[in-house]
Amino acid sequence: MNYAKKSVKDVDVAGKKVLLRCDFNVPTKDGVITSDKRIVAALPTIKYLLDNGAAVIACSHMGKPIATYDAYVKKQTEKGTAPEKITEEAWQKSLKKLSLKPVAARLSELLGIEVKMASDVVGESAKALAAELKPGELMLLENLRYEKGETKNNPDLAKALASMAELYVSDAFGTVHRAHASTAGVADYLPAVCGFLIEKEIGIMGKALADPERPFVAILGGAKVSDKLNVISNLLEKVDTLIIGGGMAYTFLAAKGYGVGTSLLDAEKLDYCKEMMAKAEEKGVKLLLPIDTVIAKSFPDPIDGPIEVETVPSDSIPDDMMGLDIGEKTRELFADAAKSAKTVVWNGPMGVFENPTLAKGTIAVAQALADSEAITIVGGGDSAAACEQLGFADKITHISTGGGASLEFLEGKELPGVAALLDK
Repeated sequence: MNYAKKSVKDVDVAGKKVLLRCDFNVPTKDGVITSDKRIVAALPTIKYLLDNGAAVIACSHMGKPIATYDAYVKKQTEKGTAPEKITEEAWQKSLKKLSLKPVAARLSELLGIEVKMASDVVGESAKALAAELKPGELMLLENLRYEKGETKNNPDLAKALASMAELYVSDAFGTVHRAHASTAGVADYLPAVCGFLIEKEIGIMGKALADPERPFVAILGGAKVSDKLNVISNLLEKVDTLIIGGGMAYTFLAAKGYGVGTSLLDAEKLDYCKEMMAKAEEKGVKLLLPIDTVIAKSFPDPIDGPIEVETVPSDSIPDDMMGLDIGEKTRELFADAAKSAKTVVWNGPMGVFENPTLAKGTIAVAQALADSEAITIVGGGDSAAACEQLGFADKITHISTGGGASLEFLEGKELPGVAALLDK
């Protein structure tokens, strides 16, 4: 896949109406935004467009609204909701909870300008506001997923979105792995370039995978091997060292013939793990697995509650015990490998990070990346949360804004929302 894509700086935006795809899928409670991180992340691209004389039509999805009343009835019936509660009023209420109005208000505050809010996506309100929009002004369309054609990449919806603008700018990396009307479809009708967020993502991650500074170390964690099948296979073609921790490590340990007690086990993937270990040997890739493990009688309940643990060698997990984090010797082993690298990619926690007692492995990896002089790239989700919570974010070269997208990037998959952009 070609990662050299045109950005907003490669085109003239002055006097043009620009459809800007953002990721404003922010958490809210009772209509109040609880974290505006994604809105703040979009500001550099928005400001650049406004400062350079573009009229900006911003758009985003939020959550998973059910776009039609019939679909709402079906979903609620399947959930066993009492028929008298399945009303059109209840459906409208569920839609209202996922309105982008709070985002428009927050954008207005951050930018110090009025952000005009459309009451629909491609209806009369959106079209009228877009027609009147002047250079240096910003408007926001309502939640894209209010339109059922959005997730189906409906060409009529893509065409209607495109008809309001003269240029398309994609800046929502968290959605580029999906071929939706607003992420890929609109590029069939408008010249398409990327904003600064996506430019950084594909620039740094693309180079790491295509032409890394070596030694190149990848660290994978998380629960299941099946979630990262293609990632493991693809990275074995590229890295010098592959480190595997988290719940997925126990399937690899079991594939080596070790007893793993009641630890998480992807029994159907034992042969796959054996193949990957053989592939690593054949390619001359160092494959590091935990050498000691933090164990407990059961999974913590509640997840962040107190728990009694002990540490044992990874080949000596008792039958009635469960591995829940990497041990101290493994933490040192993994940290040393990360510190000696020139490029490190990390995706997935080393243990049950939500519990303070079982977070030490994940913290050790985050600390090793923060201390490293290498190019360090952290995939979305728990790994990113760990770096941010620990205050290491500014010591990491790049923290990806898209969990699913960064994972598919590591798999070597073509990302539809990136493929649709103009090549440099």
